Amino acid sequence: MIERYSLPRMSEIWSQEARFQYLLDIELAVLEVLVDEKKVPVSKNQFQTIKRKARFDVKRIKQIEKQTNHDLIAFLKNLEENIGPGSEYIHKGLTSSDVLDTALALQIKDGIEIIEEDITNYLEVVKEKAKKYKNIAAIGRSHGIHAEPMTLGLKFLSFYSEGLRNQERLKRAKAELSFIAISGAVGTYASMSPQIEAKVAKKLEMKPEPISTQVIPRDRLANLFSTVALIAASLERVTTEIRHLQRTEVNEIQEPFGKNQKGSSAMPHKRNPILCERISGLARILRGYLIPALENITLWHERDISHSSVERIILPDAFILLNYMLSVMIKIVKGLNVNEDAVGNNLWLKKGLFASGKLMGILIDKGLSRSVAYDLIQTPALKSYREKLDFKKLIAEDKNIKKYLTSQEINSAFDIDSYLKNVVSIYKRFKL
Repeated sequence: MIERYSLPRMSEIWSQEARFQYLLDIELAVLEVLVDEKKVPVSKNQFQTIKRKARFDVKRIKQIEKQTNHDLIAFLKNLEENIGPGSEYIHKGLTSSDVLDTALALQIKDGIEIIEEDITNYLEVVKEKAKKYKNIAAIGRSHGIHAEPMTLGLKFLSFYSEGLRNQERLKRAKAELSFIAISGAVGTYASMSPQIEAKVAKKLEMKPEPISTQVIPRDRLANLFSTVALIAASLERVTTEIRHLQRTEVNEIQEPFGKNQKGSSAMPHKRNPILCERISGLARILRGYLIPALENITLWHERDISHSSVERIILPDAFILLNYMLSVMIKIVKGLNVNEDAVGNNLWLKKGLFASGKLMGILIDKGLSRSVAYDLIQTPALKSYREKLDFKKLIAEDKNIKKYLTSQEINSAFDIDSYLKNVVSIYKRFKL
């Protein structure tokens, strides 16, 4: 991933140096179990010597790979150069995928743990906004058009609820990826017993893959990318809402804008939602990575490496991007500027038209058919919309409606609190 969208902690996990360190950790973990089980003629003291000498140099590995055209063999050759005697027991009984997939599982686990922290922090700031604006009445919209009153807090509570689901999805994806494979060339344990694999798994705090062919099945990774795509889509949902509410004509919410920030090279007045737009754009990338992850499930027979080149791109990029996106989202939500005056003004912008549904309901309760009640209310509603007239006044003056509704009943339909009476019940579902 380009530096612009990379944060140090996550980038380090996906660096070349870190990748080879994960590989080394696996090689040493396997050898240590073999030593403990007396499966190789290496004493514990000799193992400690091997471990101490087990160093690698990324530049040297790349030099060797130019001849071998196989990066794991180049890595093993570099270890052999540094360890000397005893290095012949490194990688004994293993095939490349045993090491590569097991190391990748640990790498992914570490990456997910950072994302888990990010989501927890993101949910905290969203929850605070939901609590802060719990009782701020705002107009709800459907199809981009004014509908009925809600509260501004409910918007954030909806985002919070979706975030909780994504948090749970990520937890399940992590559990589904906590598997290693030390099972040999076609997964039959011909050169390494299931008992050794189980001990290595325990040492790494992972579980053995029940059946691995030569590789850990890629449906596990596809599930992760499905979760990543869902998280990205959820973040874009939030930023799209903010972008709509920041439009000049609406002006209810604005993303943070720095003291010395500039909005346009040509128009000094501009204050654009660039952070939200950035999240929307990056979400497209992460959704796009789901397709190659799904296509990686299908491999020839017990293994080919068509998945390898894909994963070298989409895994680091997905983790680095999602880490960055969540950090930006925390900044956006935490620093939102809410224009409560505009929220209140927009609630009444359409002269009380939001009451049309309640008025129709009251007429139905009086015994009118739905179609008759609908038509009675629609006529003054459309007149109010076209001519920008006060809807309540038109209702009160309509002779056909006055036959059925009292002034008190009409007033009740325009009472904002009547629309919000169950908001507290919704919040109780989240113990807020």
